Order: sequence, then structure tokens, then C-alpha cells
Amino acid sequence: MSDMKPGASVTVIGDLVGSRRSADRPAVHARFTRAVDAVNEEFAPPVPLRIGVGDEFQGIFGSLGSAMAATLRLRLLLLPVLDVRQGIGWGRVLVLSDEPRVEDGPGWWAARSAVEVLEGYERKAALRSVRTAYVAAEGEPGHPERLVNAALMTRDQVVSGLSERSMSVLDGLLRGRQQQEIAQDLGISPSAVSQRTRADGLGVVLAADELLRGL
Repeated sequence: MSDMKPGASVTVIGDLVGSRRSADRPAVHARFTRAVDAVNEEFAPPVPLRIGVGDEFQGIFGSLGSAMAATLRLRLLLLPVLDVRQGIGWGRVLVLSDEPRVEDGPGWWAARSAVEVLEGYERKAALRSVRTAYVAAEGEPGHPERLVNAALMTRDQVVSGLSERSMSVLDGLLRGRQQQEIAQDLGISPSAVSQRTRADGLGVVLAADELLRGL
């Protein structure tokens, strides 16, 4: 039986970048699966992220803020070995069937449009570091696209420029770990963690993530 959800949903569609060129496809899929499982466990989205054909995945989140946080977390879990483009949509979702679950509607079309925006960015050298975009369905009152995308662009630019160790530090901070714990895990001093947090803009990404959670 089909139904239309009463309000707009926050949809996410994404796929791995260049994964088909990998010589070890089983390893790619295993890493991808672990990352998706970790995000589902941490954020518990109403419709968990699920992997489909061609290294594509999709899911529905309870809020725009949680979707933005989850897309950042997923990217950090995959980098630097893999990267991912992720389109966030806002709109109504039509459930066509429950078993197997089949969905359609403006919410999914918006997320797909966001992925297409990212594909356009990849043809522009100055924007290739942007891996996340947001589109609201036409006629759906939602969050201002320009402001949300400005935040996503800035965040992705910072993350794209990080070293592997700085990504690990950021990942730990986002999960609420203390700098002392992160330092022990990485085999560096707490002062080195603090220095990376300041110099690499990790503190700004962390503060922005906290502000955006309220969306």
C-alpha cells in the first residue's frame, strides 16, 4: 500500500568517487560497508543508509542537521582511501511499497539533483573539493539553499586539504573524544593535537558542526 509522508523528509543519495577503477573491489566494498554501518549506528536515521548497485547509497534522516553531520562523518571514515559525493534533498517522499521498500517523490528527486550539482562542480577546478550539496524540492518551504551550500562548501574545502592524521584528529573530536585520548591513539603529544586543531581549522569545523546540528 502506498502513502505520502505528511511533511518533507531529508533524503541523502551518494556514491563513491572513482571506486570502479580500484584493483581490489572486495576491499573497497568492505570499507564502504563498515563506514555505512558506523554512520547508521551513530545517527540511527529513520530509514538507514543502504548500499545499492554501483556503489550508490541512500537513506532518510530526521533533520537537515543530522544529515549534514552524517555526511561529514561518512566522508571521514572513507578518506583518504576513498572519497564520496553526497546529495542532500528536502521534500516529500512517496512510499510505493514496503516489501521490498520502494520510494519515490520530490524528496528523492531533490537529492538526485544535488548529486548532479556535484558532478558539475567536478568539471570546475576551483570546486572539485566540494563533495556535498543540498537541494530543496520546488515549492517545499525549507532551509535556504544558498546558506546551507555555503556551509557545506567551506566544510568540504577544509576537509579535502587535511592530512590523514588531521582527519583522524577531527574524527575523534566529532565523536566527543578528549584530546588526550586522541593523542594516545595516534602516538603523538596532546600539544600536537591542540596545534593541529588550531592550525588546520579543525576547531572551526567542529564548532560549525555543532551549530548546524540544530537545523
